Amino acid sequence: MNLTYHTTLLAAGALSISLACSTLAGDAMLEDFETAPEARWDYVADTVMGGVSTGQVQFLRDGNDAFARLTGTVSTENNGGFIQFRHLLDNPLTDDTQGLRLIVRGNGQPYFLHLRTRGTRLPWQYYQARFDTNASWSEIRVPLSAFKPSGALLRKEPRAKDVTSVGIVAFGRDHQAQVEVLEIGTY
Repeated sequence: MNLTYHTTLLAAGALSISLACSTLAGDAMLEDFETAPEARWDYVADTVMGGVSTGQVQFLRDGNDAFARLTGTVSTENNGGFIQFRHLLDNPLTDDTQGLRLIVRGNGQPYFLHLRTRGTRLPWQYYQARFDTNASWSEIRVPLSAFKPSGALLRKEPRAKDVTSVGIVAFGRDHQAQVEVLEIGTY
C-alpha cells in the first residue's frame, strides 16, 4: 500500500464521519418523557365512537430511562379497533424535517404512528405509518413519505410544516397491545 492510498482512505473516512455527524446534527428531540409527560400526552380509544377497546398509557422510569407504555386490548367489535396516546405539538415541525425518529420496544406486534395536520379536519382523518417492535430498545426512522392518508380527500403525503399532532397507535385488528417509547424526534 502506498501513501496516496492511505490518504484516500483517510479522506473517505473523514467524509463518512462528517456525513454521519451532519445527519445526527439535523436530529431534533420532540419528547424524552423526562418532565411531566402526562401534561402533554392524551390517551384516546375507539370508545369515543362506540368501540369497545380498552387500555391505558403510563409514564414510567427504569433507572435513568423515562418512557411511555401503551397497553390494552384492541377490539374491532362495534366498528372499533384502536387505542393510542397522542401529543398536540406546540410548534410546527421545521420545513427540512424528513421524518420521525423513535426509540421503541414492545411485544413483537406491529404498531403505528399517526400524524394529524392542518388538513385533517375530521376526527377519522390522519396519516399512518407502520413500525415493528421487539423486546429490545430499537431506533426506528420513518420518512414522511411512508405515511399514507386515511382517505382520498387528503394530500398524498403530509408536509412537515402542517403536522399538528403525533400519536402512537395500536390499530386495526384484535390483539393485546404493549408498546413502549423512550424517545420521539425528527430527522
